[in-house]
Amino acid sequence: MLKVLIADDEHLARETIKLLLREQDDIGEIREAEDGNQALTMATEYKPDVIFLDIEMPGISGIQVAKHIPKECIIIFATAYNEHAVEAFELNAIDYILKPFDDERFAKAISKVREKINDKQHDDYSKLGDIIQKMMGDQPKSYRERLVIRDPGRIRLIDVEQINFITGAGNYAEIHLIDGKQVLHRETLSALEEQLDPHHFVRIHRSSIVRRSSISELRPNDKGDYTVVLQSGETLTLSRRNRAKLDELTS
Repeated sequence: MLKVLIADDEHLARETIKLLLREQDDIGEIREAEDGNQALTMATEYKPDVIFLDIEMPGISGIQVAKHIPKECIIIFATAYNEHAVEAFELNAIDYILKPFDDERFAKAISKVREKINDKQHDDYSKLGDIIQKMMGDQPKSYRERLVIRDPGRIRLIDVEQINFITGAGNYAEIHLIDGKQVLHRETLSALEEQLDPHHFVRIHRSSIVRRSSISELRPNDKGDYTVVLQSGETLTLSRRNRAKLDELTS
């Protein structure tokens, strides 16, 4: 029976992989890691046969994890990059599954795992890491189209197109939707800023991110900051330290 480690910071992604694994007859114990550091520790101690490894995770990245795991562990990368961007995975005998996961593609990846185990051939991921990193660096950054919101007893999916602006404090962000609704999300603004396309969103204050197309007016204040008026009538503050972003907002 195959021992499996699923390393992904998204609960929904981990649950989906577990659901797909249940359709396989030779899957044994399944363990989960929520960030890169935990994934590396568990891979070293647990020594799974196969690791479903997300590329972008809190802590160290999936690429860094891949460089240091035991050679006998077979990696299947879970990625949001398109097939053209991940051709290097196939060329180097590392398999991948694209998000959202496809049943047929998932089954094909598991088949490759079985073949590698039967052939007793394993890849040296430490040497392949630099190749994959270069490949990723040559590709445009992928931004989220949906956010996964974990509420007690349920998981919600919020389309990024619905977001008007975001305010935050500490490890929490309040997402204000265009329809006037508000959603509390356990994520820092800095983390969200990295996930949102800067062509559509801009950080105007340490506690706020706004959709560019939502801005209708900028009003200078005496202290050197600006009041940002949104089409919804709500107001935010553009701080003095972010004044350089005025050109971005008015372009």
